[in-house]
Amino acid sequence: MFTEAQQRFIERHRVARLATAGGDGAPHAIPICFAFDGERFFTPIDEKPKRVGPSGLRRVRNIRENQLAAIVIDDYSDDWTKLAYVLVRGRAEVVDGGPAHELALRLLRERYPQYRTMVLEDLPVLVITPERVASWGAVV
Repeated sequence: MFTEAQQRFIERHRVARLATAGGDGAPHAIPICFAFDGERFFTPIDEKPKRVGPSGLRRVRNIRENQLAAIVIDDYSDDWTKLAYVLVRGRAEVVDGGPAHELALRLLRERYPQYRTMVLEDLPVLVITPERVASWGAVV
């Protein structure tokens, strides 16, 4: 589904934006840390301070109501010949354990040293399975 150029672009970026919508259709977008295994994207609910517990987070509630989600990974530059993005649309799920959860934690800890000291085993991971991919600009 992904071209080699899109995969390289995704792998060299450390942050993306996740867009979800609940049953009411209200959009919600947030920056995320992510890991990509070539087929799925993983983003954790981590130990950074939050006002509510994991199940109360808007992104978690939205995914439980509406599995459709999008991720955008982009480059901005004042030199507009360097603008680029990869847009991934797919289905998201909240995973609380099992092989996908274990894989996600391993990949996330390899990618982000900060996660190596966090206790993430009892926290959910969001798994986004792409259904459509589009890219634009200088995705090289």
